[in-house]
Amino acid sequence: MLDKNGIAKRIAKEVQDGYYVNLGIGIPTLVANYVRDDIEVEFQSENGVLGMGPFPFEGEEDADIINAGKQTITTLPGASFFDSSTSFAMIRGQHVDLTILGAMEVSEGGDIANWKIPGKMVKGMGGAMDLVASAENIIVAMMHTNRAGESKLLKQCSLPLTGVACVKKVVTNLAVMEVTDNGFKLLERAPGVSVETIKEATQGTLIIEGEIPEMNL
Repeated sequence: MLDKNGIAKRIAKEVQDGYYVNLGIGIPTLVANYVRDDIEVEFQSENGVLGMGPFPFEGEEDADIINAGKQTITTLPGASFFDSSTSFAMIRGQHVDLTILGAMEVSEGGDIANWKIPGKMVKGMGGAMDLVASAENIIVAMMHTNRAGESKLLKQCSLPLTGVACVKKVVTNLAVMEVTDNGFKLLERAPGVSVETIKEATQGTLIIEGEIPEMNL
């Protein structure tokens, strides 16, 4: 079973040379720490940063350099800063190759709910709506179940949706799954996790074809 860093490390393998990548709040922000050194990637944050690097070491933080989640970040040589209108023009203009988001729920049809729990105070949907509406390649980083042990990979989302039929792949602490027309197709399982465990933790339709390999981290 993976922890949050393990999920980020596996997703980093999906990042290709020359990609422009948007990292959502939560687990996705950790992906920048694990991208291979031999490729060039531009990480974008919707608050107006292009060229984010790994998180700073303790004592080296600059409070003026933050991501959309208000976490302190580092920037790489050549990084640029701009206003929100320019940032969202980049997103809405589909200039981002890969979007990595966290989620509270994902449906077998690729719907995503990641912005609101009814009855809880929120400031708004933020940039998530634009990201899921504009991105063609969305990977979700999430835990497979909630704290009560209930599946977060569902036939239909129960929470308010952020986007419909937009998620392409999901990486959890248990598995890597591709969203297909017929449900979640199991591609890989986390080290030490059985296919049966993944089946029990998935409420949505799970497609299993042949022998499922363990993740290579």
